[in-house]
Amino acid sequence: MTVVQDQDHISQPDRSELELAAVLHALSDPMRLRIVAALAATHEQPACGAFDLPVTKSTCTHHFKVLREAGVLSQRQVGTARMNTLRRDDLDARFPGLLDTVLRSVD
Repeated sequence: MTVVQDQDHISQPDRSELELAAVLHALSDPMRLRIVAALAATHEQPACGAFDLPVTKSTCTHHFKVLREAGVLSQRQVGTARMNTLRRDDLDARFPGLLDTVLRSVD
């Protein structure tokens, strides 16, 4: 796996390395689905702490890591915050229609 890492960018898989099983696993958890739905609904790059999730900080960190390592979202470090962006273009290119189908299933 090729990873990119510098001061502002945290390692993540390249578009060509996104695997369907990893993406589906990342999207299989209700908390992670809430994160993805929130990111899909904004053009902002919210910090991890901006998400109102009923879980501990360490559990929230785990969810963001699973999503990032699967290639569902991208994170970059800004000071002490990690800013998040949904990798919609990459997901749509690799798995056309998947993200829209999953997002339609979220309440």
